[in-house]
Parts: sequence; C-alpha cells; structure tokens
Amino acid sequence: MTKRTPILVIKHGALGDLIQAFGPFAAIRAQHPDARLDLLTTPPFAPLMRRAPWFDRVLEDPRAPAWNFPMTLRLAQSLAREGYARVYDLQTSARSSRLFHLIRLFGARPEWSGIARGCSHPHANPNRDRMHTLDRQRDQLAAAGLAAFPPPDLAWLDADVTRFAPPARFALLVPGASPHRPEKRWPAQHYAALASAIAAQGATPLIVGTAREAPLAATIRGSCPAAFDLTGRTTLFDLAALARRALFAVGNDTGPMHLIAALGRPAVVLFSAASDPALCAPRGPKVRILRDAELRNLAPETVYAALAGLDVVPQPSP
Repeated sequence: MTKRTPILVIKHGALGDLIQAFGPFAAIRAQHPDARLDLLTTPPFAPLMRRAPWFDRVLEDPRAPAWNFPMTLRLAQSLAREGYARVYDLQTSARSSRLFHLIRLFGARPEWSGIARGCSHPHANPNRDRMHTLDRQRDQLAAAGLAAFPPPDLAWLDADVTRFAPPARFALLVPGASPHRPEKRWPAQHYAALASAIAAQGATPLIVGTAREAPLAATIRGSCPAAFDLTGRTTLFDLAALARRALFAVGNDTGPMHLIAALGRPAVVLFSAASDPALCAPRGPKVRILRDAELRNLAPETVYAALAGLDVVPQPSP
C-alpha cells in the first residue's frame, strides 16, 4: 500500500472562526485529495470536526497556558514525529507560529503556510490584518499555490429535529453572544418586540442558544408567549437542521449566525462597535448586516424592515 503524504491544518476557535475556515478546509482537501489530512484544533471543537468530510484525523491541542511550556513542547514533539510534509497554519497566531520553530527543534522541516518567520510559504500581504477573514485565508492559500476553491459541502451538518416538533412556519432568534462580551448583545427586550411582530404574522419564533441564554429566552417569552425556548437543548447539528427549515434568522455577532449564513439561509446579523463586520461578518447569499455603535439604539422596527428587504417577512396565515 502506498503511504499517504501527511499534511496538517491548524485551526482553533472560536466557533465563528472555525466555520469561516470551512471553505479553506475544502480547498486544502481539493489540493491534496490523496493525502492524509490532519486537523489540529481545540478539544471543544474536535467532536464536530471529526464528522466533517475533509480530515482523516482530528488532533486536540489543549492550548497550554504560557507557564506550562513543557506541555507545549510535548505537543511540538508529537507533531514533529508525524513527519508532515506541509502545514497550513490558518490560525496564524503567535502561538501557532511558535509551533513552527518548536517542531524544528525536533528535526522536522515541513513546508509551512502561515506568518511564522522563516516559513517556506509566508502570507506576506501587508494588508492581511485589514482583510476579511475569508479573503485573508483565501489569499494565504493562493500564496501557497492553491488555485481551486470549491464551495464546502455542508450536507454532513444535519440532524433529526422531529423531537422538537418544530412548527410549519418558524424563524430563529439568536439573542446570545460571548458571555464576556455583553456589548455584542441586542437587548432581550428588543428581541421580544421583534418576536411579537413575527408571531403576529403567523410564524413562530424559536429561540436558540446555550443554557446560559435561558434568561434571555425567558425575557422574550415574557412578552411573546408564542415563542419557543430551545436554549440549551440543541447541538450544532440540530441548529443546522433547524436553520435549513427556518424562514430566516436574526442574531448577534456570534458563532451560530456564521453557521446559518454559511448554509445560505436568510439572516440579519447585528453588530455593535465591539467588532468590525468588514473584518469578520458572516457571509452568505442572503445575509444583511446592521450595525449601531450601541445596540440598544437599534430599533426593532429597523431590524424588521431589514427582513422585509430580504423578502423573507412572513405573511399572515389565511
């Protein structure tokens, strides 16, 4: 049996960052169809990526704290032993670049696409830090010789959601965001007003998110009892399945909205001054971005009008 050339891709998180790498993952697999393709990611995302079609193995990087250098050194040694012919560093952080130098201490000399000093395929575009994530990664891969960028197949992101008994006509609301970034959240009271407007048109608002977002869902349902609370009950596969069936989604700048956009679903994504959509906004064929420096100043009527502009506002049931 012919030995398959081992190639490594490095990409950690957060969730939105990982989802925005799905296109690059597909491009790397297309470039190396016969290689043994490994992904190095963080433990929370390893189960998800083990079901993706692009990788033969998913390795876990616990991202040891700076004081635990021996753990980082052991990771570098284990990667060096794999004998990778090429590494695509899509994380391009100081930490991932450090791995380039550390694995060389153990005799490994793979080709390396990234920003590590001395690597064989540097992404030297001086504007890289001013590029949208998708454009930057594509530019990096082009500099490493990749020419084909097929759309990623996301059929594997699906689930049986009949246990939720979703209504025939529903919309997704994603009111959460990173717990340490409250400034990225549109107020729950605004989501409640939007939910009431959606329900008045005969569609059911489904509130999704982690269990931490249950209080937000409770506030929304306090004003709109017709809304369903699914916080803490869905996997990412469930979310993808619901998104495919939903009329549209409205949410903050958070990972699930990247997934919904990547699936090509209609979505309105809300940004504050805390992040720049020019650099990191979800992209998709039916995505509308709304931004206000202070999200509390973004009126529910403005969001509903954006939905009307996408031609997805539900019509009343006869």
